[in-house]
Amino acid sequence: MKNMIGAYGPWAASMLPKEPSALSLQECPADEFESRRAAARARVLECMAPPPKQIPKPTVLRRFEYDGLEIEELSWPQPAGEPTQAWVFKPANATGSLPGVLALHDHGGFKFYGKEKIAQIGPEVHPRVKQHYDDYYGGLAWVNELARRGHVVLVHDTFTFGSRRVRLADVPEAIHWGLKDDADESTAGTEAYDKWALEHEHVMAKSLFCAGTTWPGVFYNEDKMALDMLCNRPDVDADRIGVCGLSGGGIRTVYLAGLDERVKCAVCIGMMTTWRDFMLNKSFTHTWMCYVPHLARELDFSEIYGLRAPRATMVMNTHEDGLFTHEGMKDAEKILNNVYHSAGVPERFKCSWYDGPHQFNREMQIEAFEWLERWLV
Repeated sequence: MKNMIGAYGPWAASMLPKEPSALSLQECPADEFESRRAAARARVLECMAPPPKQIPKPTVLRRFEYDGLEIEELSWPQPAGEPTQAWVFKPANATGSLPGVLALHDHGGFKFYGKEKIAQIGPEVHPRVKQHYDDYYGGLAWVNELARRGHVVLVHDTFTFGSRRVRLADVPEAIHWGLKDDADESTAGTEAYDKWALEHEHVMAKSLFCAGTTWPGVFYNEDKMALDMLCNRPDVDADRIGVCGLSGGGIRTVYLAGLDERVKCAVCIGMMTTWRDFMLNKSFTHTWMCYVPHLARELDFSEIYGLRAPRATMVMNTHEDGLFTHEGMKDAEKILNNVYHSAGVPERFKCSWYDGPHQFNREMQIEAFEWLERWLV
């Protein structure tokens, strides 16, 4: 059968383990579950090689209200690149400590913006952002919808997106590749930047490997910082924290929620399959942001997410999602079911299937929000 690497496919596939590894939580004896989970998390972090984590202090840039929501605009410094920009939403006039949700924006081939792709702070919306809402989110800025239901929701720009995007002035002309302006917010200007930024991902990934780290490791650090910001807020109950994201936000959900104990409930949408599926069938549909060297021989992709067991965990798939094979998605679901049965709490894992393409539409949002509220409210 044809595959992404041709005649090398069967050879590469033979390197993957035929049975769950010694770190797997599938069919794990109850008395070994916690120790094995701790060892597996340590191994994931070792392979991810996240850079040293900073503990920055956020600056509140402004507070305002829009469409029934109180919004804060925050910024915090990073060890390199521009500061992270973030928004925090909650119902206007809310009092006391509320459940908190870290909303993780997608990739979508759209890097000029980050948080804007899932959240809205005013009536004016960029045409490409509006199209993004329509294509992937049922026409809604889902962060706003979730906040209206009684949550504090933080959404931030992550590494190489939005405020954290790579700037032309900081790279040599040899790799400008015809891009003249990286700050042009017109439709044509943002499209030109995104075309350049997608090509630059190959350069960035190789350079991160040369630095001894990985893209998931950098994501993990920046998302963990954002989680710190959310948990440290006086209006947030740090014992009731959720994480949710589609696609690239789903990748980030897998790693952050799989490794950070503070996340009581997690929802990964449109980002669940196996390393075998990536390798043989679908690596061409994904960026470097998924991959951690060596890890595939010890834990499958879904098993990283499963390291959060026994805490509440949801996966949402769509039958016509072209980023994965149906078999890969079903195999990942089976793995997570096995993990949660080993943990003795099968009711805390749910995998939902919807018709349609790669998306997080209104119907899916309602189920995801109800799942978060079941475990956080």
